[in-house]
Amino acid sequence: MTLIDVIRTYGLYFLVGRFPQGPLGGLALTLVLATFGLLLAMPLGLLLGLARVSPWRWLRWPVTTLVFVVRGTPLLMVVFWAYFFLPSVTGIQTGQFATMLMALVLFDSCYLAEIVRAGIVGLPRGQMESARSLGLPWFAAIRLAILPQALRHMLPSLVNQFISTIKETSLGYIIGLAEVSFVATQINTQVFIYPTSIYLILGLTYFVLCFSLSRFAFWLEHRSARQTVYNASAMATS
Repeated sequence: MTLIDVIRTYGLYFLVGRFPQGPLGGLALTLVLATFGLLLAMPLGLLLGLARVSPWRWLRWPVTTLVFVVRGTPLLMVVFWAYFFLPSVTGIQTGQFATMLMALVLFDSCYLAEIVRAGIVGLPRGQMESARSLGLPWFAAIRLAILPQALRHMLPSLVNQFISTIKETSLGYIIGLAEVSFVATQINTQVFIYPTSIYLILGLTYFVLCFSLSRFAFWLEHRSARQTVYNASAMATS
């Protein structure tokens, strides 16, 4: 069997796993897992980020401790905790997809919390004071004046976090999740004559996907910078 025959035989399996004959897998599962992981982590990350900049110590300190602990722990350990520790405590055995999704949501939410905090802290000084001087309470000032500005500056970092999440899904291999790395290993086990080529295709797949998203993040960053310069010029001339 030549490499072209391997691609023809296993190409669809590499892209979507056993779908539609069975559960979704391969590259499609990687993208689904990364997308849902980031989307579900965003609300939690937003709340944690707001808690990090809140004026209440009783809220800020525990959240800061949680963020530092999770960010200082390898994702592999978080996956193991979700896969072995949670079922022993709750008595509920979750599948590989749900386990990996929970681990990604917890892990990414702490990184998103720092992105939110940096986006808020990076705004020009006086934004919060100006909003509070108009009589707005803290939550209203954050919602109406601070977040709309900060979220625009956070977009490139959110895309970069999505890139990291795509690469993080490869750890699902450890618990038997049929994401693209696991599928590539299964193909290599069945063929076993082109291991270098199969893993080279896997690496190129990750590279093309992540490089395209990184260029998109770069474009967003420059667009945001141009918009900031334009707004500053408009304010100076008004």
